Amino acid sequence: MANNLYSKTYDQQEVKLLDQVFVQQKKAAQCEAFPSASARVNDIQLLKNGLLNFESQLISAMKQDFGHRSEDDAKFGDILTTVLSAKYALKHIKHWMKPSKRHVGVLFQPAKAKVFYQPLGVVGIITPWNYPVFLALGPLITALSAGNRAIIKMSEYTPETNKVMKELIGSVFSVDKVAVIDGGAEVAAHFSSLNFDHLIFTGSTAVGRKVMSSAAKNLTPVTLELGGKSPVIIDESIDVNLAAERLF
Repeated sequence: MANNLYSKTYDQQEVKLLDQVFVQQKKAAQCEAFPSASARVNDIQLLKNGLLNFESQLISAMKQDFGHRSEDDAKFGDILTTVLSAKYALKHIKHWMKPSKRHVGVLFQPAKAKVFYQPLGVVGIITPWNYPVFLALGPLITALSAGNRAIIKMSEYTPETNKVMKELIGSVFSVDKVAVIDGGAEVAAHFSSLNFDHLIFTGSTAVGRKVMSSAAKNLTPVTLELGGKSPVIIDESIDVNLAAERLF
């Protein structure tokens, strides 16, 4: 089904857009390599406010994508968790940015050593379908807190949610800071092949292997949150072939 959600032409357009946005963000990161604490706080606050402004649209979109999504589940699993993440980041950003002291051996005295935490640059975020808002904006909050820019690749299984996410992000950020990319497998494969400064993927183990393999060609550091471990009960009323297809 997912392969039919986006045409080949649409995917090609998204790939082209992705390449343009990637270049823009790389250049912008070089021009503003070390955003101040106040700038980062402002970004997170704008994102939190934008999320709350689009809350009803996102819940409605998720209901359309899932066909049966509980509004309470959407509020608690996607909206509230993201808001709490934003609040946590707002409280800790200044502390996270402080240099960290390190021990200096006696031979190097009276020298002092500190670790200064610096933004990586442009972060790629690949989002799954099950909690599309939190698993897109949660990693985004951490990326912005660290002073980075980000491109989010939404799942092809949540087309209506993706539309609202594009509108939300576009209302808050310029594309050279944060952008949302849509599309199917062709876009996802191209996304993971780009020379990001860090890549975050949430999804299945099988796809995670492909993402890491693709990123390895650029020596891109990857953070993987892999699923596919949830227990399943199949009773007599379920078609075994259909169950096997969905489990895979």
